[in-house]
Amino acid sequence: MRRSGHALDWEIKPLPFKIYPVIEPLRLPTDLPALTIDTFAALAPDLPSASVPPLDLHGLAALLFFSAGVTRVKTYPGGAQVHFRAAASTGALYQTEAYVVAGDVAGLAAGVYHFNPGDFGLRRLRTGDFRGAVALAAADEAVAAQPASIVLSAIYWRNTWKYQARGYRHLFWDSGTLLAQLLGAARALGLPARLVTGFVDVEMDALLGLDAQKEAALVVVPVGAAGRPAPPSPLVTALAPEVIPLSSREVDYPLLREALRDSRLDSEAEVEDWRERGRDQTTPRHETGAEGLIALPAPSGEAGRSLADTIARRGSTREFSGEAIGAEALSSALYHATRGFPADVPAGQVDLYIAIHAVDGIEPGAYFYDRAWHRLLRLRAGDLRNDSAFLCLEQPLGGRSSATVFFLADLTAALDRWGNRGYRLVNLEAGLIGGRLYLGAYGQRFGASGLTFYDRDVVAFFSPHAAGKDAVFVTALGRSLKRG
Repeated sequence: MRRSGHALDWEIKPLPFKIYPVIEPLRLPTDLPALTIDTFAALAPDLPSASVPPLDLHGLAALLFFSAGVTRVKTYPGGAQVHFRAAASTGALYQTEAYVVAGDVAGLAAGVYHFNPGDFGLRRLRTGDFRGAVALAAADEAVAAQPASIVLSAIYWRNTWKYQARGYRHLFWDSGTLLAQLLGAARALGLPARLVTGFVDVEMDALLGLDAQKEAALVVVPVGAAGRPAPPSPLVTALAPEVIPLSSREVDYPLLREALRDSRLDSEAEVEDWRERGRDQTTPRHETGAEGLIALPAPSGEAGRSLADTIARRGSTREFSGEAIGAEALSSALYHATRGFPADVPAGQVDLYIAIHAVDGIEPGAYFYDRAWHRLLRLRAGDLRNDSAFLCLEQPLGGRSSATVFFLADLTAALDRWGNRGYRLVNLEAGLIGGRLYLGAYGQRFGASGLTFYDRDVVAFFSPHAAGKDAVFVTALGRSLKRG
C-alpha cells in the first residue's frame, strides 16, 4: 500500500449525482410519514401481524429519503460541498444509485424511475408496468404482485476514483448499509420488504438503461403488500438516455468489471438453479467449546431513539474518545444487528470477531461472537488497542473505539455454495450487519465508523480460531470525542 503511486486527482473527482439533463423531475413530497418506531423494533427481521397499509407516493418518498436521501450539506472553505446521505458510504463517495419499478403505487404512474437525492425527485425512464420484467429476471413470480421494487445499482467510478479495483467490495458494503435503513424504514411503515439477490444481470441492467461498463444492478427490494399480479410487461426496448459525465476523464479498472461479469447469472433457469442449490446446503456454523465463554447481558428491547431520529443523527465518527460503553449497550447492538433479514438466500455467511477495548464488565481482549447463543468466546486477553489500530490500515479509530467488530467469512464455503456470486453475498451481508450496528450505536447515543483493513493480518490476529477465513469488513463502535 505504501509503495502504491495512486493519488487522488481532485480535478476529476466524480459528480455526486447522476443527472439526466433532458428528463423533467417529478418532485417527491417532503411531508413524510413519521418513523416513530423505536430503532431496535425497526431492526426486527419480521413484520408484526397487522394489516399492511397500501404503498403510496408518500410512503415511497419516505423509503427513499431514510435510506438514500440527503440529510445535510457541509460547505468547506473554498466553497466545496459534501451532500451527506442517510446511510454511510465508504469515503462519503455514495456510488449507490436507487431506481424504482412502480406498478401499483398510489399517486405515481406505472413506470421505471431513477431517484435523484440531490433534488429529491424521480425521473421516469420508461412508461408502463414493468414489474413482470423484474419478476422474470429474478425468476420470482411474487415480485410481480408487489406494488413496486427498489433496485440498487452502483456506479464504479465514483468509488474507484479513490479506492481503485478494491472498490468492488465497497459496492456491496455500501449497498448493504443502505439496505439496513431501507428495511428498517419499511418495517416502520408496516410494509413488507425483502432482498432479491439472484437475477439475470443483463436483463436488469437493460431495464434500467445501465451501461454495464460503468454501472450495474446489485440487488432488488420488492416492497408492499402482495396484490393482483401485474399484467404482462411491455417489451423492454433499448434504452440509452443522455447522462452528464461524472468527470472530464475516468480511469478504468478492468478487474472490477471482470469480477462483476464472472459473477453474473445469465438466464432465468440459471437463477432458479443457483437459488435452489444454495438453499439445499446448510450454513456452516463454528462450534465453540465451553472454556472461555462469556454470557452477554440480555439485550434491551428499546434503543431509546426513534428510527427517524437515529437516521437524522447518524454519521461516521471521525474520532473516538476511548471512553467505555456498557456491556448491555454492546450486547444490544450485536443482538439486533444479527437477527437476520428477509431475502431469497439465507443469512449467516459472515462471522463477527471483536477487539474489545473499553466495555464495562467485559475484560479487554479479542473475542468471537456466537450469534446463535448470543455469547462471546474469549480468544485472547489484554490491551489490544495498538493491534486493532494497525489492523485497520493503521487508523487510530480502530484502536480508540470501545469495541471494533471485524467481519470474517469462509469464502471457500461461500463460493462452493453460491459460485462467484457468493463473494457478493458475503460482502453485502457484512455491509448490512455493519449498517445495523451503526443504527444500534446511534440509537443508543454513541457512535460508529466503517473501516478498511489489512486482510491477511486480520485473519492471523484472530487465528487459530479464524484460520481458513478471509477478512471482509470492519465497524468500530464507541463514544465520539466531543469538541467545543
